[in-house]
Formats: sequence, C-alpha cells, structure tokens
Amino acid sequence: MTLSRPPKQLRLIIETDDFDSALRFYRDVLGLPEQPAFATDGEDRVAILNVATATIELATPTHVRNIDAIEDAPSSKGPTLRIALEVDNTEAAMTSVEEFGLEVLAPPRRTPFETINGRVQGPDGWQVTFFQELETLQERTRKKGFTTDVDRAR
Repeated sequence: MTLSRPPKQLRLIIETDDFDSALRFYRDVLGLPEQPAFATDGEDRVAILNVATATIELATPTHVRNIDAIEDAPSSKGPTLRIALEVDNTEAAMTSVEEFGLEVLAPPRRTPFETINGRVQGPDGWQVTFFQELETLQERTRKKGFTTDVDRAR
C-alpha cells in the first residue's frame, strides 16, 4: 500500500555539538533562510533552514565510489549520508566555504554528467557537495546513461 499523497517536505536533521558554527555555515555562509521553530530554553536549540527543493538520492556503494573517483574526493567507510546542494556557481560557493574555514576535499571540477562539483568537509563530519547544473534535466535525459532504475539494463 502506498500513501494517498507523497510527503510534502524532506527534513534532514543534523545533530551538532557546535550549534553556532553549524548555524553560521548553513544560514550565514550558504544563505539558507531560517524559519520559526519551537525549542524550550537553555541548551535546547534548533534552527530550521529552508532549501527550496529536496530530493532523495539512493545509491549503491559502487555508485558512491564512482562519484568519489569522478570528483577525486576521498571515500568514507561504510554507509554514509551526504549533503549535496545545487548552487548557481560552484566556484563561488567553494570560495565562500573556504573563507569560512572548511577543508576542501575536492576542488570544483566538471563531471561527465555535465555538472561542476566541489566537495568540502562540513560541520560535524558531514561531507557537503556543491553542484552546478550545466544542462537541463530534459537535455540530460536524452543522453546515454541517463534513465530511471526500472529502465536501466542490468
């Protein structure tokens, strides 16, 4: 049985020991607008930051390692969660986060799937990839290798 309607929002909850640093990164450096959120007092702190669109990307370990190789970025051990954020300009995003003091794991590079990707070590151990689309989804869909899983040859 499926839901009568798909979920309306994807919310990724990142538990952080350095709340102020994480908030500065996501809200102030990346510019994600903060919306009101409920918390009590003292150390009970929360910030809900809005990203206009969210997707869930499911990937096999082989695919994750292939992306690591394309980006020339280090692989993590075991199953991981990563954050990937679409930006207008990957170079500018990387410059901003470097100025914030984050470690660059992979400098911006053009990928075979027509994006410019760069990766940093984000707050609290999360890897954050910035990607800039160079083609529309419609243009990409017409290229070899781009299909849905159900239609992919095995």
